[in-house]
Order: sequence, then C-alpha cells, then structure tokens
Amino acid sequence: MGRADHPHGGQALPRRCRRIRALRKQCGWAVQQLADAAKLSRRMLTDIELGKASPSLATVDRVARTLDTDFAALALPENDAQGADAEGTRVWQSPDGSTTLLLGTTENPQAELWRWTLAPGGRYDAEPDRPGAQELHHVLSGRLTLALEAGRQEFGPGQSAVIASDQQDAYLNEYAEPAVFMRVSPAPDAASAGAGSPGPSVMDPGRDGRYIGPSAVRPRSAAAPL
Repeated sequence: MGRADHPHGGQALPRRCRRIRALRKQCGWAVQQLADAAKLSRRMLTDIELGKASPSLATVDRVARTLDTDFAALALPENDAQGADAEGTRVWQSPDGSTTLLLGTTENPQAELWRWTLAPGGRYDAEPDRPGAQELHHVLSGRLTLALEAGRQEFGPGQSAVIASDQQDAYLNEYAEPAVFMRVSPAPDAASAGAGSPGPSVMDPGRDGRYIGPSAVRPRSAAAPL
C-alpha cells in the first residue's frame, strides 16, 4: 500500500501508535527487537510509538505483519475491524488538504476500500507493494494522474484502471479542481498469497508489465458501482 511519510496521520495516528506499542509489549519484544524484525531503525520505531512520526502506509503494513496483525487492526476504531463509520477513518492528511479515508476491509478475500481526495497540485509518492500486487482506481470527480514506471496516465470522472502496484508510483492532481477517487487494494497477506499466481485473462499483465488488462482504462458510468 505504500506510501511516503507525511506529517499528519489523521484520526488513526494516535490509535495505531498505542496499538503498536501494546502489541510489542504483548510479544515481549524490546523496541530494538521489533525494529530489527520490521527492518526499521530504532529511532523510527520509537518515534512511531510516541506519535512523533507518521510513517508510510507501507511501513505500517510491515510493522503490522511483524506483529502478526494487519493494517486495519491498527488503524480502524476498536470493536469494528470491518469499518469505522459512514465517513471512514482518516489515515492520512497533508497540509494542502489532501486526505485518505479507509472505508472498510473484507476478510475473505482480504481487501481494503479507500477514498482519496487530492487537493489541486497535490501529490502522493508511493512505495512498491509486494510482488504481484494489483490495485483498482475509479475516479469520482476531477482528474487523477498516475505516474508509473512505464509513464504517466491521466483519468477523468467515470474512468477506472487496474495497475500493478509492485512498482514505484505516484498519484498527482495537476488541475484546479480536487481529484476524488476510490482505491481498492488487497490486504498485505492477500497480496502475498496472490503473488505469482495467474489471474483471469483480463488481469494478465500488459506488454509493459505494469498495466493490467488489454487497456489501462476501462470507462464506466460515473454513477456505476465500483
């Protein structure tokens, strides 16, 4: 899921800080032990637990897996691993007003539903997911640009695209109107389980190995379900 560090973690930041610390102690691990296992510096993990750092979503995924849990269990409100409320849980917010809401998760198959809003001029730099991972984007309003290893592609309202997310990529809004889009991604364990497994023909990698399916864009009615 991945994604660059930002100074604001929204509602989920203090929650996941507490849970990471609590789970580490339940495991009987010192800070250094968990840091080593999750491939983080001791300083970074300490700052995460103290709420002084807002790590990338990929980093939180890695810590969660190390603690034998998942991102949703760390971020969503207690007593509701399936979703927070009708508006979702704000996981990321930037100074320019861009936000990310985690709307909910499924258990079988494991997947996460996100609603993103990129402010005009907004950009979100992503880290590669696990090998074989894919994600679906559907634009609700504005225009979304995906900067992928194979090049840049722009999508407007009602358009959808499935991409391979095991690459360095970025989400950009280069227009004056906010870009609002939905994103469906596999939970970390699901992405790992599917790595290297052939999917339906429409999900086979394209010639560039980055876009999935015969076309990068599959138009939909703006009101069509995701």
